Amino acid sequence: MNFRTTNKIKTINDPVYGFITIPSELVFDIMEHPFFQRLRRIKQLGLTNYVYPSAHHTRFQHALGAMHLMQQAVSVLRSKGIEVSHEESQGLCLAILLHDIGHGPFSHTLEQSIVKGLSHEEISDLFIAELNRQFGGRLELAGRIFRGTYEKKFLHQLVSSQLDMDRLDYLSRDSFFTGVAEGTINTDRIINMLTVCDDELVVEAKGIYSVEKFIIARRLMYWQVYLHKAVLAADQMLVNILRRAKYIGETEKDIVSTPALRLFLVNRVSRDRFINEPEWLEKFALLDDYDIITSIKLWMDHPDRILSLLCRSLILRNLFRMEIKNEPFDHEYVEKIRKAVALKYSLSPVETEYFVNTDKVQNHAYNPTHDKILIRNADCQLIDIATASEQLDIAVLSKTVSKYLLGYPKDIKV
Repeated sequence: MNFRTTNKIKTINDPVYGFITIPSELVFDIMEHPFFQRLRRIKQLGLTNYVYPSAHHTRFQHALGAMHLMQQAVSVLRSKGIEVSHEESQGLCLAILLHDIGHGPFSHTLEQSIVKGLSHEEISDLFIAELNRQFGGRLELAGRIFRGTYEKKFLHQLVSSQLDMDRLDYLSRDSFFTGVAEGTINTDRIINMLTVCDDELVVEAKGIYSVEKFIIARRLMYWQVYLHKAVLAADQMLVNILRRAKYIGETEKDIVSTPALRLFLVNRVSRDRFINEPEWLEKFALLDDYDIITSIKLWMDHPDRILSLLCRSLILRNLFRMEIKNEPFDHEYVEKIRKAVALKYSLSPVETEYFVNTDKVQNHAYNPTHDKILIRNADCQLIDIATASEQLDIAVLSKTVSKYLLGYPKDIKV
C-alpha cells in the first residue's frame, strides 16, 4: 500500500483543547497512512447525531485529542521525577493514537456485525502489528505498551485503564459536540494530579474531587447520550439492516453495495479467518461509514421488502419505539407485539425478528474489580477511590445498572 511520507512537525487547531502539536516525524507518517486516515470517515458516536445533531465528530479527532492529553501526562510525570524516556514517550503517543484504529463503520454499533467474534481492540492490535512491519519495527514498543506487555505497567494504564487518556478525551469531546454540559470534566486538573507509585498510575489526594466529577460525568453521559433510547433504537435498526443484508448476500451470493462492503456481505468472515488470512485486514481497512450509508440508500429500493423498509425508516428517521424497563419484559406482552407487527406487515415469525427486538444494556461508572483508581493520601498510602471518597458514595456508583429494552415500529398499537 502506498502512502505519503512527507515529514513535517505540524500544529493542528482543535476546538476542545486549542493547538495540538504532532510530536515527531514518525507520528506524522503514521497519521498520513491510509489505515489512520480512514478514521476521518468513522464517526465517534455512530448514529448519536439522530438525537444530538452536532455529534458528527470522528475517531480521527478523538485519536488526536487523546494523543494531546498523553503528551500533557508525560510532561507532568517527568516534572515529578518519574522517568519516561524519549522512546517510551513516542511509544505512548503512538499507542494512544492507534488505540481505536480497529473500529469499523459506526464504531461500537456494528462491532460484531462485520466480523463476528472479534473486538475492535483485537483488530487495533492487528493494525499496529502490520504498521510495525511496514515501518521496519519502529512501532514495536508502541505495540507492547498497547498490549500491556511492556515492563512499565503505568505506561499501559495511561493508554487503557479507568482513568486513561482515551476516557478523558472522549468524555470532554463528546460533551463538547453533543452540547451535554453534564459530561464536562477538568482534564487539566486530573492530569496534573497524576503520579506513579510502585509502577501504578495513581492520583494525588488533591485531585480526588476532580476524579469524583469524572466518575459522575461518565455515568451521566452514558444514560443521557450513549444509551439514550432514540440512539439505541437507531443502533438496533442499523444492526438489523446489516443482518438482513448479510443474509441476502450469503444466500444469493450477491447484493448491490459498495465494493468494500460487498466482500463482507457475501463472505462469512469469521474471527479465525480474519486473523489467519492477512488480506482481510487490508479489505477491512477500506470500510468506513460512507460504505454503510451509501449502501443503505441503495437498499431503500431493494426488492427485498424487509431490507427496503428498514432502510427507508432509518434514512427518514422513522425510528423504532424503544421501551425501557428495570426488569425483563413480560413474555406475553412481547409476543403480543410480535403478532401485531407480523399481522400489520404480513411477516413470518422469522421476518418479524427484524422489527421486534429485546435486549439488555448495562452501565457502571466505576468498576472496583478492574484496574482501580487509586488515591495517594497525605500519608502516602494508596486507597481505592470507592473508599477514599468522602463526598460521594462511589460504592453505589460502582454497582452495575441493567436496563431492558424492547424496540418495535411506532405505528404498532398494543
